[in-house]
Formats: sequence, structure tokens, C-alpha cells
Amino acid sequence: MTADDPVTVGVLSLHTSKESKAILNAVEALGHDSAWLREENTTVDIEDGRVTIDPSVDVIANRMLLSNTEQPCEELGLAETLRRLVPMLNEPAATLTASHKLATATSLASAGIQVPDVFLSLSTENLNAARDRFGEEAVYKTAIGTHGGGTWKIGPDDPVNAKVGNRYAFLQELIDHDDQRHRDLRIYVVGEEVVGAMYRYAPDNDWRTNVAVGGSVEDATDELPEEVTEMAVDAAQIVGLDYAGVDIVEGDGGWYVLEVNPTAGFKGLFEATHVSPAPYIAKLAIERAGGEVDDGRVWELSANLDDSRPTAMPEVTHLQDGEPSIIGYTEEVVLSGTSGSKAVYAKSDTGATRTSIDTRLAADIGAGPIKSITRVKSGSSKTSKSRPVVDVVVGVGGNQHTVTASIEDRSHMDYPVILGRDILGSYQVDVSRRIDGDIPDSPEEEEELLE
Repeated sequence: MTADDPVTVGVLSLHTSKESKAILNAVEALGHDSAWLREENTTVDIEDGRVTIDPSVDVIANRMLLSNTEQPCEELGLAETLRRLVPMLNEPAATLTASHKLATATSLASAGIQVPDVFLSLSTENLNAARDRFGEEAVYKTAIGTHGGGTWKIGPDDPVNAKVGNRYAFLQELIDHDDQRHRDLRIYVVGEEVVGAMYRYAPDNDWRTNVAVGGSVEDATDELPEEVTEMAVDAAQIVGLDYAGVDIVEGDGGWYVLEVNPTAGFKGLFEATHVSPAPYIAKLAIERAGGEVDDGRVWELSANLDDSRPTAMPEVTHLQDGEPSIIGYTEEVVLSGTSGSKAVYAKSDTGATRTSIDTRLAADIGAGPIKSITRVKSGSSKTSKSRPVVDVVVGVGGNQHTVTASIEDRSHMDYPVILGRDILGSYQVDVSRRIDGDIPDSPEEEEELLE
């Protein structure tokens, strides 16, 4: 193969996302071939000592999500298998480090990059004993999480647990600056280049800046201090990532790296900067495989986030593109808060805007602290009720959802948890499937969130 020959770039991603689509489309637009490595089409064959993979590719861009899967070692093992056969961007070892927030902080701090103070203990007693080190307000978060999930701001009297569900958790210093509206920087690094940066502002009813929880964005590309640009590029390289979203916050003590995200989304960045990282990632992959790219064409393509269905999308035999997984009318779920987890039966209610949990259950798992008060209207009632809302992690069928649930006294009802559309939107509800058999339940009035 010469540099003028097209190369085939594979994107390893078992989920359907606009980022994977955009990278595949960018590869094609740059004059090269693409393949989407998914469940429907990917095989590894060892025959007579010869190893082959299908689809055949020259390089792989790894976009496996480890943060929201029950068994990340399965995904890591698959990625490592493929890495041993062809070059890979965002290799498994680096992705593992980046997906684990404490592993990231340890790597960066050891290399001289400033990060917030953190404390992890495998003992709940020792973790609570260290709480006073972090002042009146502290951050409590799971070591693995995404979209702001598994992250709480806690006061001095809020108990914490060494694990939230099946995730280890730790305490972290809260970084604020001059009592300003809480914001941070998301800087997208590809290779040794910053392709775009944005400020992310927390919504009025939250302190997290993630776009997934309602954070707003603003272009910061041309305002980045040189030290912050260097910090972002260094952080990605120290962790070992070829492309990453690096989250940095300014405090009274300077700049701190919060996270290095190997599968950072493109939506917020494109909204703020009108720059898509996809062509830059495609360029890096093509050149890693020995191909050539027109830099001017990369710049042109970056002005559009093309997440249309790529030609590399394999034919799906069991689920249509975007069709959700199936959930029953009743399901066993695992609720996790700051002080523990509990498995309970939950009822699916497509008429409910928000997930609702019983008051006593919320207290048992340490759901909270209370974020705000919301008003809800039940069924045909013309009157509304005020309910407190808290963050809670809900495990459903191996997936973890962090939602803002309302709290109510459900002791007189059949189910301590009602799953609302904030969770059910990711699933298809099969009303004939019940985890608790065919026992009829008491009628319950659906709730509508009042804006």
C-alpha cells in the first residue's frame, strides 16, 4: 500500500451514537474507506495459527463505552484482542485509566499536573472519618461514571459509603472561584492539537456543568491561556489517549484537571464552537495507517457535524437502528445513594414524567441531598402537590441511570419505585412481562411534572 491508496478505518463502538457516525462519515468524506465494528458484523477467527478479523481494517478508532456498562472487562478484552491485530487509537489500557476517575487523578498528579485533592477508602468508616478534610462542601463521586452521573455535592453531615451500587466512590475537593456561577472548561484534544474548547455552565438548579444534565455552553477556543492549552494536551498524553475531552476548572489555587474523557460527546462542543472533532479524529486514524489527508478538507468538514446514517452501518438482524431494549411492566431495580444500595421491585409508568421513590427507601440508601422542590399533578386532579427531588442512581438490566427523582410516601402502595419517562425513554415497555408474576396491583395515578 502506498500513501495514495485508501485505507480502511474501523470504528469500534457497540452502541449507536452521533459521534461514531460522524467519524465514519468523515473518513468517507476524506476519500478513505470505513467499517463499523459492531455486534452484527464483527468476528475474530483463528485457524491453523492464522488470525483474521472481519471486517478487515487497517486501523481502529476505539469508542467503547466503559462507564455505563456492568462488565467493562468484556469490552476491554475485546478491544485488546483487536489492538493486537491492527493499530488502535485510544488503546484499551489508556481507556481504562481515563474511565476510572481516580486512576486518572493518580496518573496526572504523579506527573505534576494539578488535580483537586481526593480521598478514596475501601472502608466506609475510614471514608467518613476523612470527611472533615474537605470543608463545608465536598464532592462525592463514583470512580466510574458518565454524563454527570454518580456525582453529588455533600454537606458536612451527609454520610457517604465506600461504594455506590457496584462502583467504588471517593471524596473530592470542591473547586470554586470568586463565588462566580459554577463553570468549567471542556477542551477537545486530538493528537497534539486542541480542536475546540468551551465553557460549560451549571444550570440554575444544579452545580454540575455536564450538557447531559442541562448545562449551557459558550465558545472558549480563542480565550484559552497558553498554560491551559498545554495542560490539556499534556493530560491526554499522560493518560495515553489519542483523542479526549479534557475537563479543567479554575480555582483560587490556579487550574485543575478534573477528568480526561476518552469518549467525550461532540454535541455541546459543536453547539458552542461550530467545530466537529470527527474529521480530526478521522485524519489521525488515516495517517496512523499510512494514508494521506488533505488538511484543507479536514477544516472544511469540521464546520458540519454529519451524524447521518453512515454507509458503514451494518445490516441489523435483531434490532432496528435506534430501537430500544425491552423492559417489563415490573422490574427488579437497584437504587443507590450516598450511603448504600437496595434491590426493590419497580413499576414502569410511561405516563409519569419523573421517576418517584418512597421516602423511607430514599432515607435508607442516602438519596440526596434534596436539590429542589418540584410541583406535580396526579391524574385528572386539578390541584398540584409539592415534592422534594434528589439525585439517585437506578440500575436497570445492567444499565445505570442517574436521574432526579421525586420523593413521596409510597408505604401504602404496591411498589416503592415508579420508573418514569426519564428512564423509560431508553427502553420499550412490554406490559405483559412482570418480574413479580401476574399479581394485580393497586391503581395508581400517573404524575405529570409541572414546568
